[in-house]
Amino acid sequence: MSVDLHGRSFLKEADFTPEEWAHLLRLAGELKAAKRAGAERQHLVGRNIALLFEKTSTRTRCAFEVGAHDQGAHVTYLDPSGSQLGHKESIADTARVLGRMFDGIEYRGFGQERVEELAAEAGVPVWNGLTDEWHPTQMLADQLTMTERTGRRLQDVSVAYIGDARFNEANSHLVAGALSGMDMRIIAPVPLQNEPSVRDTAARIAATTGARLTVTDDLGAVEGVDFLSTDVWVSMGESEQVWAERIELLRDYQVNRALLEATGNPGVEVLHCLPAFHDLGTAVGRRVHEATGMDALEITDEVFEANADVIFDEAENRMHTIKAVMYATLSRDDRLPGT
Repeated sequence: MSVDLHGRSFLKEADFTPEEWAHLLRLAGELKAAKRAGAERQHLVGRNIALLFEKTSTRTRCAFEVGAHDQGAHVTYLDPSGSQLGHKESIADTARVLGRMFDGIEYRGFGQERVEELAAEAGVPVWNGLTDEWHPTQMLADQLTMTERTGRRLQDVSVAYIGDARFNEANSHLVAGALSGMDMRIIAPVPLQNEPSVRDTAARIAATTGARLTVTDDLGAVEGVDFLSTDVWVSMGESEQVWAERIELLRDYQVNRALLEATGNPGVEVLHCLPAFHDLGTAVGRRVHEATGMDALEITDEVFEANADVIFDEAENRMHTIKAVMYATLSRDDRLPGT
């Protein structure tokens, strides 16, 4: 079945059918293979792309910039101090200005309603590089990584997300896992689990794809999984009191050797969207160590380094999958990416 995503925005996983989602994953794999073979052709020559960042980033910015340049597009980066968004100019007005000048707009920032309003007003595709609620580009990268590492269909892959499940990473894991028919498990303390509306959305999709979804506080639910996934517990923008409360809730949910052994799978691998607080090499890590004595937070250094290959494959795949999103929504060329 032909899939046409030209002109579409990419805002959250639930906006796509399972077939459309799978198409983006296949396209990313084709683009990655073409790049590695030195056979990639440029299909976005002359296109202009705006990167609108209200939150700083390493992987998202670099992935969009390198992916766009690979395909021949031009990029303008607007950092948190480089635009009037929400300060002297409304989101709607910003969208209408940028939509007159650019062929596509990436947004990374705060509430989902901001990227939704940009998309409603811009008149060009808008791509969600991360909001508080959803992180769809990360999910494409994670799922491409899982297919590459296992060689299996996603329907035959199981993954457990461990940690604070109230926000973008866990929400996106649950819904993207449902889209791909996966065995998707969210393991978090009860106060830090996904909102009911997110669970309901995932359950509706799972009813059509056969996905197996679990949300629990029981760490025993890691048994038999192929992958463990986690994310940071704390943010630089939060108070140290919030850190202390969150860390106390999550202390038992650290991805460490004991948790890997609890899976019963000697080949289990670990995903992390990065950045990771696995040692004392960051300001956050050092401050937490001073307050709690913990040398690592969501993942130990031992486990992180043992899984560095998969974690940095995952990071690289941000670029290939983001390129696929831009290609699919901006290009009208029906040829495969390498032709």
